[in-house]
Amino acid sequence: MTISLHDRILEASQFIQGSISGTPKAGLILGTGLGGLAAQIENAVKIPYGDIPHFPESTVESHAGQLVFGELNGTPILAMEGRFHYYEGYSLEQVTFPVRVMKELGAEFLFVTSAVGGMNPQYDLADIVIIEDHINLLPDNPLRGPNDERLGPRFPDMCEPYDKEIIDRAKAKSLALGIAAHTGVLVAVPGPNLETRAEYRWLRNMGADIVGMSTVPEILVAAHCGLRAVAFSVVTDLCLPDALEPVDIAKIIEVAGIGGEKLTQLLPELIGGL
Repeated sequence: MTISLHDRILEASQFIQGSISGTPKAGLILGTGLGGLAAQIENAVKIPYGDIPHFPESTVESHAGQLVFGELNGTPILAMEGRFHYYEGYSLEQVTFPVRVMKELGAEFLFVTSAVGGMNPQYDLADIVIIEDHINLLPDNPLRGPNDERLGPRFPDMCEPYDKEIIDRAKAKSLALGIAAHTGVLVAVPGPNLETRAEYRWLRNMGADIVGMSTVPEILVAAHCGLRAVAFSVVTDLCLPDALEPVDIAKIIEVAGIGGEKLTQLLPELIGGL
């Protein structure tokens, strides 16, 4: 017998609740090379994804593959140390399943991080981009199929999927910390290959500043289930068609770590003030 998404969420959240003490105020998704922020979580309880009912397992290099519950700057938080992607072969329902579990456990906010390619010529390697909007080019949608009203409305509004109040706070905190942070538009593509010169020109002409293979599905589900969401990206490679160079994955992870050090300053300030 097929178990409904709602029941799978309940089973996973009940398992996690049996391993932690308290209710997370926020969920945090740590992308490629950005797992270092998890080291700042105090009183940490770590749960491997493989132990949690119905959870996928991360197959990507640099993703630890575990949930971390504890306090970040005094705020109870549930962090994903490693995320899932469409290109790994998972459905978008599977990719976004942890977001729904966070909501079921009591989270009110969602913070998402990722590594991206920078198409805006004003961006440089390891720059931080606060996402203010997105363009979705993924060939599926995590909300497709019969809608369960217990999880959210049939047609969720997307006029402000990225919480403007938190974005404004993030810009102010970045300035106070001396961290250069852009605001920009993300375009989500399926991957896993990177784009051609012609595709970068097309994506840039669409109005996108950065390109990545994640984040948008999680934001769609956050909007569906009523989480206040904000997303931050680190520019790990420059996608300028007239100066395009072959990508070195090791360098991408290294640059993500440099940008991640900025986020380890910024995010605790934001999350601690919730």
